[in-house]
Amino acid sequence: MQRFNAHKTSRTSASELDWGMILVLILLMLIGLYSLYFAILDGGKGASPIRAIIMQLLYWVIGAVMIAFIMRFDAFQLWRLAPVAYGLGIALLIAVLFFYNRALALQAGAKSWIAFGPVSLQPSEIVKPAFILMLAKVVANHNRLYPEHTVESDWVLIFKMAGVFLPVAFLIALQNDLGTLLVFIAMLGGITIVSGITWRILGPVLISIGAVASTMLFFVTSAIGRSILGAFGFQAYQFARIDAWLHPGQDTSDSGYQTYQNLKAIGSGQLWGSGFGNLKVFVPVRESDMIFSVMGETFGFVGGAFLIAVYFVLLYLMIKATFKARNTFYAYIATGVVVMVLFHVFENIGMNIALLPLTGIPLPFISQGGSSLLSNMIGVGLIMSMSYQQKSRVFNESNDFSL
Repeated sequence: MQRFNAHKTSRTSASELDWGMILVLILLMLIGLYSLYFAILDGGKGASPIRAIIMQLLYWVIGAVMIAFIMRFDAFQLWRLAPVAYGLGIALLIAVLFFYNRALALQAGAKSWIAFGPVSLQPSEIVKPAFILMLAKVVANHNRLYPEHTVESDWVLIFKMAGVFLPVAFLIALQNDLGTLLVFIAMLGGITIVSGITWRILGPVLISIGAVASTMLFFVTSAIGRSILGAFGFQAYQFARIDAWLHPGQDTSDSGYQTYQNLKAIGSGQLWGSGFGNLKVFVPVRESDMIFSVMGETFGFVGGAFLIAVYFVLLYLMIKATFKARNTFYAYIATGVVVMVLFHVFENIGMNIALLPLTGIPLPFISQGGSSLLSNMIGVGLIMSMSYQQKSRVFNESNDFSL
């Protein structure tokens, strides 16, 4: 079989790095450390903001090392790595079902974390890049075997993609982690749309998804629907999040308190904010899901809009790197990474301003948490490897891959 023909033309140099993306990451790191420090300082539970900053910086250092390591992999090496990473990911998702952190499970309602002393790992976050790699390989290999898209061949591709998605979805569903499952669904949807599947299939599928979403909305907002969903494993805390979303001011003493306080904090910032580090509104567990409110309160609408603009610059640089690579396998990887980051940003900020229900999805590069940060850093590393390999090597690709 034909393989990538890669010839080294030069050794690593600073000119081969994507400095635009690196500068954006540094900016996000500074915003995140600032937000994390004052979020914990405002928490009033005796937690040390300095210790949290040191831990987060440690994860940033580990993430930077992982980026430097991943950039060394060219497309063919990533191609061979995909099934290995996916297999390890499945093993981690199985392991967490048996060795999950009981204390965090009681607190969050999901069996998603494995504890290693004082450090907790969320395997589903680490699996996201592995899932993207494997799905990209399946699509690229199928399109190599079936260059002409027909309804029959596209259905074969759909079943192949389902074979990658369903084991992951099943194991995450057993963890009661609906928010993370939504991220995997979004990544699957993004790669499916760019895979070349005919709209004679995608059209009815999207209409069906819309119908299912509308039906689910009815179920979660009606008493009879909730009783049915409860029989299928939906938890009380998930319904409480829906209620807090629909009526954030109705119950400010229980499940709706966090959402209500968060809206007060963002609203109090108005246009320019209350000033650097000047937090006046208490928001529970602000350092994780609700960390966007720190920017909203201290720097107002201008600060929130600036952070969103930084994310769009990052996404633009990711897409730009993909077009320069001119490699279909890379294109599917980049699609998955872009959708992963975009969905996180959209869902997190959406739930911060009560446009979307609480799902426990962190804000990329900003929220406290090593697993989420490392997952996003690995994604960025995959994107940066495209531009790095493009500059340091000359590829001869005939849209062909080796199994």
